[in-house]
Amino acid sequence: MKEHALPTGPIASSLPLLGNWYAIPLRLVVGFGFFQHGYAKLARGSDGFVGILHAMGVPFPTLLGLTTIITEIVGGVMIALGALVPLATVPMLVILLVATLTVHLPNGFSSIKLVSYDAAGAHFGQPGYETDLLYMAALLALSIGGAGPLSVDEYLKRRRRYSGAATLS
Repeated sequence: MKEHALPTGPIASSLPLLGNWYAIPLRLVVGFGFFQHGYAKLARGSDGFVGILHAMGVPFPTLLGLTTIITEIVGGVMIALGALVPLATVPMLVILLVATLTVHLPNGFSSIKLVSYDAAGAHFGQPGYETDLLYMAALLALSIGGAGPLSVDEYLKRRRRYSGAATLS
C-alpha cells in the first residue's frame, strides 16, 4: 500500500515569500491601532479618559491615564517603525491586560455585538476582549519573530553585525 505524503515546504506552510515579511503589515496595523487609540484619548481631552479611570476606581487616575495615552502613542509609532519592538511591547501588553480584566472581560469574548438594526443603522453593544487578545498575540508574534525587514530593529541588527565585522578585521 502506497502512503500519500502531505506537501511540505513553502507552498504548504506559507506564501512563497521570505518568512519575515509577515511582520510589515502586522506592525503597521498594530502600530496604527495603538497610535489611533492614544491620539483619540488625547484629541478628546485627556481629562475625559482620566475621569473614566477615576469613575472606575483606578488608583492614581491622572498618572495612569497620561501614561496610557503616551504609551499608546509612542508605543504605536515604535511598533509601526519596528523600533525596539520587545521593549515597546511590555507596557503595551500591560495596558491590554488591564483593559481586558477591568473593562472587556465582563462583556464576553466577541468584539462585535449587534444589538439591533433600524433606519438609523446598526446598533452595537459593549465590546468583549477578542480584540485585546488579537493585539496581544500580534505584539508577542512581533517580539518573538522579530520586526522583519524595513524596520529600525533590522537596521540596528545589520549595523551591529557590520560594526562587529569591522572590529574583527
